Amino acid sequence: MKKTLLFILFTSILTTEIISQEKGVGIGVMIGEPTGISAKYWLDNSTAVDFGLAYSLFHSESSFSFHADYVIHNYELIKSNYKIPIYYGVGGRIRSYSNNTYLGARGVAGILYIDKNYPFDAFFEIAPVFNLLPETSLHLDLAIGARYYIR
Repeated sequence: MKKTLLFILFTSILTTEIISQEKGVGIGVMIGEPTGISAKYWLDNSTAVDFGLAYSLFHSESSFSFHADYVIHNYELIKSNYKIPIYYGVGGRIRSYSNNTYLGARGVAGILYIDKNYPFDAFFEIAPVFNLLPETSLHLDLAIGARYYIR
């Protein structure tokens, strides 16, 4: 059941990428807690939806997770010749760990470097996660990563 759910979620990310290439879709890797595949779909110049399909390296048992966040980018906070917006947003996470499936709400904040010459970005983000089901608990996701954009 868990593998089927992860397959469906991953397939929907790829389907979104194929349909939405003209609006800017990036796919890459994230390293941290968790480590895995990162994707971003830009809705307009300042808003996007970030996705992650990942594996936790810090748990003694297998732990897979999927998250999706709606993020807003602020280009005015860091004055630079480069595109370095600060972003923040909210979303959700599903994590499978210790024969349980956890559902939680995420708040995310990060910094993004957008290359002007190549379809590439790099990011660092921190995301507190408040698990709601099957029990309440607080966790922290932290990642650094990069994505290549298909335009």
